Amino acid sequence: MKVKLQNVLPEEIEKRSFEMIEEELKTTLDPLQKPIIKRCIHTTADFEYETSMCFSEHAVEKAMAAIKDGAMIVTDTNMGKAGINKARLAKFGGEVQCFMADDDVRETAKARGITRAVASMEKAAKLSREQNKKIIFAIGNAPTALVRLYELIEEGEINPELVIGVPVGFVNVVESKELIMQTKVPYIVARGRKGGSNVAAAICNALIYMMKDE
Repeated sequence: MKVKLQNVLPEEIEKRSFEMIEEELKTTLDPLQKPIIKRCIHTTADFEYETSMCFSEHAVEKAMAAIKDGAMIVTDTNMGKAGINKARLAKFGGEVQCFMADDDVRETAKARGITRAVASMEKAAKLSREQNKKIIFAIGNAPTALVRLYELIEEGEINPELVIGVPVGFVNVVESKELIMQTKVPYIVARGRKGGSNVAAAICNALIYMMKDE
């Protein structure tokens, strides 16, 4: 088999990748949702996101408005935090936080026999209330984080601007995503087992890149 490589300049690789994705899309996507879906496909090379990504009504617009107002993004992994463009987010007054490795989160989880993901969601909810801070959750790893968020939302303890629900795996992954889609808060959810911290970061970045510099 003769291999023929594309001759693409380094600075043109990402652009060409998105062009190839555009060529392979099979459905007509909502103009505001399309950049998010394409970036997820770019991150994973998985075209299943074209149909599995679910958006609540006006989720993208509401998320962008929250970012413009300096919303804090909370992730459930430091990997997800690392993948988000924090410098660009900071232009709007926002920041990214992950509480998973905090000493108080670890101690709370151990004392109560819960996951650190659950404890970190509770910490984020408390900080959001105390600081009257708008908050976006980007969950790419822990379904227990999504389940606890669902409970906190239903209990009236927190009202996020957006929940990105894309944990990957098997145990309660599908179910936790379905719970979030039953709430009244804006959401972007990858239905099924697929997802990951990289996908959560990709969605955040897509939203940030869609924003015009103020």
